[in-house]
Amino acid sequence: MPRRSSHAWQLTPWWRGLAMAVGLAVAGPVAAQNLDVAAQSRLLDRAAGAVVGLRALAVDDARSNRALGRSREGSGVVIDRDGLVLTIGYLILEAEQVELITDDERVIPGRVVAYDMATGFGLVQPLTPLRVQAVPLGQSARVGHDEPLMVASGGAAGAVSAARLVSRRAFAGYWEYRIEDALFTAPPRGDHSGAGLFNGRGELVGIGSLIVAHALGNDQPRHPGNMFVPIDLLPPILDELRRNGTSAASRRAWMGVNCVEDGGELRVAQVNDDSPADVAGLQEGDRILSIDGVPVRTLDQLWTALWRGGPPEREVRLEIRRDDSRQTLKVFTVERAKTLKRSQGV
Repeated sequence: MPRRSSHAWQLTPWWRGLAMAVGLAVAGPVAAQNLDVAAQSRLLDRAAGAVVGLRALAVDDARSNRALGRSREGSGVVIDRDGLVLTIGYLILEAEQVELITDDERVIPGRVVAYDMATGFGLVQPLTPLRVQAVPLGQSARVGHDEPLMVASGGAAGAVSAARLVSRRAFAGYWEYRIEDALFTAPPRGDHSGAGLFNGRGELVGIGSLIVAHALGNDQPRHPGNMFVPIDLLPPILDELRRNGTSAASRRAWMGVNCVEDGGELRVAQVNDDSPADVAGLQEGDRILSIDGVPVRTLDQLWTALWRGGPPEREVRLEIRRDDSRQTLKVFTVERAKTLKRSQGV
């Protein structure tokens, strides 16, 4: 995995090999002999150059600090001529300070423009010029199965590597999160947070979110990899994110509970302090059997039923099993955005 620098890896044998691999995937075998590897390498070089490092410091009493820590590091990708940076939202969740780090180790202060719970995207605007060329957006829906791709992280310690798409499917996270058409790649990268996923034309097709044990699918053999949020989720909401700081889809019910799928059931793994679930008496280890009378056995079913059931602030009835007894709990949900901490004066 070559370390990022503006020229150190450009047109090296490894980089030429990656350019050839992704170029063949785009051009096809008929055009292979006509492939301009140098041009392909320049496109990938531009793509990697658009990735910057990101550091964030959350407010001292942020609820998210328990899971994410107060100090967070990752990457982001410059997506327009004004230097707007697209990243994964959890890096900047409840942040009071954000810094962007270029390949030449310049540190640029940034301002949080948006955090979108529905997609997981975050946007940061640099407060002084980044002097980094933006990358074009691709179409994640057009990425082919097993297609060679490039993953790039940013900052002084950023790196690039080849990856392949191994599956594409809906993804439901334990933290009240679900998206369609998530991209799963292998081999895994540990520096995935906010990293850019690029096709052979050097276009951005995904933003790094997680490292996963089952990239092929939960019902498939263990195969470590990464989950990327598909870029196709961004264009329909980008203007809305710029205007409002979030999308309409993010204004939905929140219980404040982390769940995992366990033996065909949903087990409560953690209840956030002072959350609606906590106030209702939900406990770690409880098994959630139904929500508002709708049986649920998977995270996908649980979050879908929660968000389709009505407005963000309402009464939700959870049927649970605790030890050997069944109970019904009333949870008064809230809109997640209203619980987030913000820096004073912002």
